[in-house]
Amino acid sequence: MHEKSGSLIEWLVPLGFILCAGWLTWHLPAFTLDWTPPEDPSQFDKLSALFKRNDVTPNMGGLFGGFADAVDWLALIGVPVFAVVGIATVRRAPMEYESWRAADKLAVFLGRVTMMLIVLLCCVMLYEVFVRYVMSAATLWANELSLWLAGFIFLTAGLYAMQQRSHIRIFLLYDACPRWLQRTFDTISTLLIVMFAFFLVYGGYGEAFDKFYRWETFGTAFDPPIPATIKPMVLLVVSLVAVQAIINLISDWNKEPEIHTAADDIDEEEIARIRAAVGAEGIGDLDVTRGAHQHSKD
Repeated sequence: MHEKSGSLIEWLVPLGFILCAGWLTWHLPAFTLDWTPPEDPSQFDKLSALFKRNDVTPNMGGLFGGFADAVDWLALIGVPVFAVVGIATVRRAPMEYESWRAADKLAVFLGRVTMMLIVLLCCVMLYEVFVRYVMSAATLWANELSLWLAGFIFLTAGLYAMQQRSHIRIFLLYDACPRWLQRTFDTISTLLIVMFAFFLVYGGYGEAFDKFYRWETFGTAFDPPIPATIKPMVLLVVSLVAVQAIINLISDWNKEPEIHTAADDIDEEEIARIRAAVGAEGIGDLDVTRGAHQHSKD
């Protein structure tokens, strides 16, 4: 039985996850200073000065004698809580790929998070347009925040696309092969994805860790930690894409052969909804352009 998708909780939980993750990301140097402070005094002073400059709640005081305050700790706890609840409550939408395993729910939940990030990105851009051209008071943060959000959207959308099998594929040779050879192609492509992810993580881990540990910023007036967050995120998402590719291979192993045609681009459910809206007999003599239907005269 198909479970209903699109309930309110499926949108509130990703939004709560984004709010907690955003707060945690902005205040992450507090936990670095508390748990693994830099041994170099100059680096410690630089990081602590950066955190104090960006701290949204500077008057609360840190818990346990450290830098992270109660709100920071709540955000730290909220990220895994919202993630677990979101993974447990996510449901397949009618237009999404039908083959699901429990492991697929992480990618789909991150897909919902990506959708909410797109909404937030649009809100930021619309706000900037309004204050710049209507109020003549442009912000110092909208452009960099848009770049930051767009980077996360690009990465997490790639994971969702892998789970949905919606990445670009050329089927001309694939469809002409028997199923055992198709499985061989699938295995080779999955191995290539895993190898790419391994060498990318192996070669980029050191640089990503240095940027993250130093909390490297963008160097603008807003000065967001784009380098410190996007570089590790690239490695994390590529690793998740490799894991998802393995899950796809296992899920599709016993699938019947498919023949891909131009008809695959037709959404049957959308056509059914259109037919239901206009009636069982279709549009008949109705002019869908709302103009008069002209009959040819003999």
